[in-house]
Amino acid sequence: MITISIVDDEKELRESIKTFVDGSPGFSCISSYSNATVALTGLPKDKPDVVLMDINMVGMDGIECVERLKATAPDMQIVMLTVYEDTDKIFKALSAGASGYLLKRSSPAKLLEAIKEVQAGGSPMSSSIARKVVASFRKAAPVAETHTHLSPREQAVLDCLAKGLTYKQIADQLEISIDTIRTYLRRIYEKLHVQSRTEAVAKYLRR
Repeated sequence: MITISIVDDEKELRESIKTFVDGSPGFSCISSYSNATVALTGLPKDKPDVVLMDINMVGMDGIECVERLKATAPDMQIVMLTVYEDTDKIFKALSAGASGYLLKRSSPAKLLEAIKEVQAGGSPMSSSIARKVVASFRKAAPVAETHTHLSPREQAVLDCLAKGLTYKQIADQLEISIDTIRTYLRRIYEKLHVQSRTEAVAKYLRR
């Protein structure tokens, strides 16, 4: 059972997500909060597997809430669920410690898929968000080549990640298991001297 908490000041949306999550096998919504301040107190006690966090809320916004939560609960997995697509907010949220970034118009099926992915160690993003992230990396100033010591298979995994594919999609495309993907990622992180999928893709694309 994957446990979920929701932080959003839209009551209708909170209730809608809770109803859908609770009605889906293998998922349970254990708490929901209407503002970030209350969530900061409640979430460390709730200890959900995944938090769905809005950005624009009255008082403290979701990005600051993520930053504060990660300072006290670094293992907490948080996915931003928002209407914002601008690059600045995306990178601020990811830099604050968010593990994924989804748009509120994402389908219920996509939401469940993202929850499962982040629980499995992935970084789910809406396809339009992934494109913005990749485009932003490609505009970055060139750096010395660091990818030449990656194996062809490791480069293939990074190429797929740069396109915003999920672990399952990568596994299907490369005909390997999700556990094998995680093994490749560990090697990639070591070779590129990075700590996350986002950093790995950024360094790989700036070649």
